[in-house]
Amino acid sequence: MLAIGRALMSQPKLLILDEPTGGLAPNLSAELFEFIKRISTLSITLLLVEQKIEHALGISDRAYVLDNGEILMEGRAKDVMDSDRVRKAYLGL
Repeated sequence: MLAIGRALMSQPKLLILDEPTGGLAPNLSAELFEFIKRISTLSITLLLVEQKIEHALGISDRAYVLDNGEILMEGRAKDVMDSDRVRKAYLGL
């Protein structure tokens, strides 16, 4: 969170977050996602790379699903979340 705060001090137009919840306890991950959601209201474009797909899609407008560097699916986050392929492969549903 400190690194994100430092990045925000420069008033960026684009903020790239690569697995910001990696290694965090689940309760801290949820708190960080709430913080990221608030950042998105500041007219800052966010590029979020995250394995916690359910949380990431919940705060995203658009989504790209990658596998070994190849785009498997892209579109509105809600459409990606509702995709049977994504739900089975990445959410275990």
